[in-house]
Amino acid sequence: MTKIRDYQHTDWAAVDRIYKEGIKTGLATFETEPKEQAYWEQTSIPKSQLVAVAEDGKVLGWAVLWPVSDRCAYKGVAEVSVYVGENARGMGLGKKLLNALIKRSEELGFWTLQAGIFEDNPGSQAIHKSCGFRIIGVRERVGKLHGVWRNNMILERRSAVNGLD
Repeated sequence: MTKIRDYQHTDWAAVDRIYKEGIKTGLATFETEPKEQAYWEQTSIPKSQLVAVAEDGKVLGWAVLWPVSDRCAYKGVAEVSVYVGENARGMGLGKKLLNALIKRSEELGFWTLQAGIFEDNPGSQAIHKSCGFRIIGVRERVGKLHGVWRNNMILERRSAVNGLD
């Protein structure tokens, strides 16, 4: 049985490996190199870093929130990142991590979550939609990955708990 728990500094080697596996797919991110541990830990939203762990303690995936702006009007808006290791894909772990991240985001007071997903990544789109995200637009040819223009779908999820006033 897989357990979701808070990320610990000692989880970094597994988080980094899983991030690299996601980058290698060409479907997960515009990044071509993973972020450094210090940047990942210090720039992501405190207390939002989660890992999925197998019974044997092996980290199988991770999820985290990123700030979208330093402007006070957006203090309740965050971007989600969810990555599942290549040996754990197709087992529902992405959805489990995203649901745990949503729950954590609401505990932290966030009212809107957003995700940028490549147009040709239907698996990630389906997971997000199943967790209450909706497509709000497509940024056409917003960036190049390995010299190829890519479209990026923008999805968002509004909290049913926060930001209701």
